[in-house]
This record gives sequence, C-alpha cells and structure tokens, in this order.
Amino acid sequence: MIFNYLLKLGLCVFGINIGIDGLFQRIFNDKQPGIPTFVHMARDTLLKQRWEHLVAKLSAQFSDGDPLDLEGIIYLVGVQELGQLHRNFKKDEKVNLMHIAICKLLEPYGFYEFDFFDKEGWPHYIVRENLPPLKSGEQSVLMKEALVNYFLEKEYIV
Repeated sequence: MIFNYLLKLGLCVFGINIGIDGLFQRIFNDKQPGIPTFVHMARDTLLKQRWEHLVAKLSAQFSDGDPLDLEGIIYLVGVQELGQLHRNFKKDEKVNLMHIAICKLLEPYGFYEFDFFDKEGWPHYIVRENLPPLKSGEQSVLMKEALVNYFLEKEYIV
C-alpha cells in the first residue's frame, strides 16, 4: 500500500513497535474496558457512511463521477496543502504531494508536526513519533479515518 511504497522511497520513517492493539487503542480508543462492542460498530458505520459520501462528492467534483481511490484522495489533499492548484506536477513531485498529505493527515494523531515552508512553498514536517508496522487493511482504516476527519474539519462534508 502507499505507506510501503513511500517507505521504499525513503520518504517516511516508520517502525516503533507498540503493537497493532496499542496503535488502535491510542488512535481509535478501541479495546477500552467497559465500552460495549456496539459503540465501536456504530462508529465504524458512521465512518463508512462518511467515507462513501466523501468519495462520491470528491469523485463528482474531480473525476467526472468515476470513483476516486484512497491514493487519489490523498493526492488531492497534497495538492490542496501545497496550494498550487493549477499546475502540472512531475512524477517525483506527485510522490512528494502524497507525502505532504500523509504528514498533514497524521499530524492530529501526533505522528508528524509541521516545521516550515521552503522557498518554493512546499511544507516540511518532522516526525514526532514513528508509526508502528501496519497491515494493508489497517493502513486503509487509519487513512480513511484521517481523511474523513480532515474533510470534516474543512467543512467539506458533515
């Protein structure tokens, strides 16, 4: 998935081993004693509904209705965060845009922190805490949650 791809390129550093349960407990407050399973199911249902609404809305706006995939939406966030909306990007810049997006999306979770804009206007982030190894499905859930939260904050979806 995208994290593995970026890892191969050396753009992100991951690897703290707190275990998958520890990650989801910290990020999604799962596994808390005394919280019934149906509460988690309700949250998962809401996330799924919001995700589907987000994909439909972005797809209608940016891809003539063809559904955008997760990587496409991450790319859009990168372009938005760079703020250079009306230009063409080279292949390596597209990878950097996805890196910007991932940093921005995971910043509220404490994994990255904005550092500065360089002279070309590209944002730079520092790693505050390394991500633990995640399976592909777990990466997808994390990124969908982060994307939904990002677009809720921007008031693009409700």
